[in-house]
Amino acid sequence: MKIDENAAYFLNTYHEYWVWRMKMSKRPTLLNKMAKGVQHKINGIIPEKVHIVITKAVKEIIRGVLFGAEYTTFQRIQLGTLEEVEQLARKKISIYASSSAAEGAITGFGGFFSSLADFPLWLSLKMKMLFEIANAYGIDVKDYKERLFILHIFQLTFSSQKHRKAIFQIMSDWEQQKELLPNDIHEFDWRTFQLEYRDYIDLAKLIQLIPGIGAISGAYVNHTYTKKLGKNAMNAYRMRIAAYHS
Repeated sequence: MKIDENAAYFLNTYHEYWVWRMKMSKRPTLLNKMAKGVQHKINGIIPEKVHIVITKAVKEIIRGVLFGAEYTTFQRIQLGTLEEVEQLARKKISIYASSSAAEGAITGFGGFFSSLADFPLWLSLKMKMLFEIANAYGIDVKDYKERLFILHIFQLTFSSQKHRKAIFQIMSDWEQQKELLPNDIHEFDWRTFQLEYRDYIDLAKLIQLIPGIGAISGAYVNHTYTKKLGKNAMNAYRMRIAAYHS
């Protein structure tokens, strides 16, 4: 995919891309810091054994998606133009946002116990979407470091502003920074990953625990955040394309 053949389209998306860059790299506001402080206190109350169990569960779910056979058999797509690539990416986002909404509505309808199933199901849907978006951009998803990049996109979406800024700095210099990342997935910072993720979605998911109302909340939250994740993925790969041709 050659950037010179896509100059007109890239210019049309340039404003959106740079607004995204500024949003990802801005400093946390006072409200961001206060919200994070509240979540930190809540996490301090939760027994350490619970944190260990949740960290392990998240790690195993993500590892299952990252290294599952069904996600390593993608045929790399070679589309002609950046516009075609992004049309496909948007199509994937629409499909997974709708699927996530349906899943959230079903699991939210039954209240607390059925909502427990939402955690692994929605997580798997989001990760699979990221694989398909990467594939649309011609990324070799069999490459271990590219899978780490996918995890960084995920963190970019579901993290506090402070952590998001740190993740963005790594991603904006990916070719250099990826060499500093662990070669063993077990060395990845899963504790921070799951804490940031839970802190980000806990409040939004609280209403989903209420029978009946939870179906509406589950559908809305899943749809909204899945689309947000997809848009972040598109801009992250735009950043890689821009860096490659700069």
